[in-house]
Amino acid sequence: MRYSPISRFRGTLLGAFLGESLASSGEILQFQSYLDLGRMAVLGTQSLIALGRLDLDDWIGRQQQESPHLAATDDISTKIIIATLPVALFFHENPIKLRQNLLHVLKIWEDDPVVRDGTLAVGYAIALALTEKLDPLTLIPQTISFIGKTPTSIPKKLLRVQNLLEQGAGLSRAQAEFAREEKLSNTIAMAFYCFLSTLEDFRLAILQATHKSNFKVQDATLVSSQATGAITGALSGAYNGTGGIPVNWQVLLLQRNSPAWGLTSFSQMLKLTDALLAVWSGVYDLALNPRELTEEECEVALLSVYAAPRVIRSR
Repeated sequence: MRYSPISRFRGTLLGAFLGESLASSGEILQFQSYLDLGRMAVLGTQSLIALGRLDLDDWIGRQQQESPHLAATDDISTKIIIATLPVALFFHENPIKLRQNLLHVLKIWEDDPVVRDGTLAVGYAIALALTEKLDPLTLIPQTISFIGKTPTSIPKKLLRVQNLLEQGAGLSRAQAEFAREEKLSNTIAMAFYCFLSTLEDFRLAILQATHKSNFKVQDATLVSSQATGAITGALSGAYNGTGGIPVNWQVLLLQRNSPAWGLTSFSQMLKLTDALLAVWSGVYDLALNPRELTEEECEVALLSVYAAPRVIRSR
């Protein structure tokens, strides 16, 4: 295995956060979070950890408690795609369950075909990266097949991305190509371009996605740039793992210890990601279920129990 699962899990969520919050201005890097795109992702992660499965009622309940912070925004569609990242991580090893659960979790929000196709495209690409089956030459055809028959323009735009990559088209040409209507489909296409054109370079992928010229070419707001950056970051982070993310970016976030996606600190988000991996991989924390042990057994149960998936709990 090229990278460990924890590296890829962390890389996905860390990449999405960095892609959203990184603003490039000359040689100065500033981390800001205007949209808080990942708050719903955090709530979904907490639900998966608590229950060990996807439960829409629990997810909705957590979301309703946070309703003052999750009110309608300029780009709720992008928030939805980012919110489904934990589901993509949790069910990445099984394409059938991945598709079923991605479509299932989308029932929480309004039915939008473009959001649905964007969610499937991003989730499938992340799953291929985590299972180390992502081939840049076949990713787009495979993704289109995974999306299936659809009336949206996302498959056509993804094919256009592949054509641009085969032609060696630069960033400015790609930006001009996707500077038209249907903002979300353009965002998905642009994110795939930034990711695939700099496959092994997380830093360059993010800088392309958040480049200032996006504003001029697409006449876009900061919302569009952050959305492209977040999706690009998730894709590149899943593929390159935390090892591919510049150390100085990671250190800066940890040193600042500032709130991230509604959590009290960035370190807390990393711990949440570790907990999600533990639940997915079959780690059974005895301390979370003390009623199943006697008082004496609880005192000596200092270690968690590890097992293969489906051994301790039903997946």
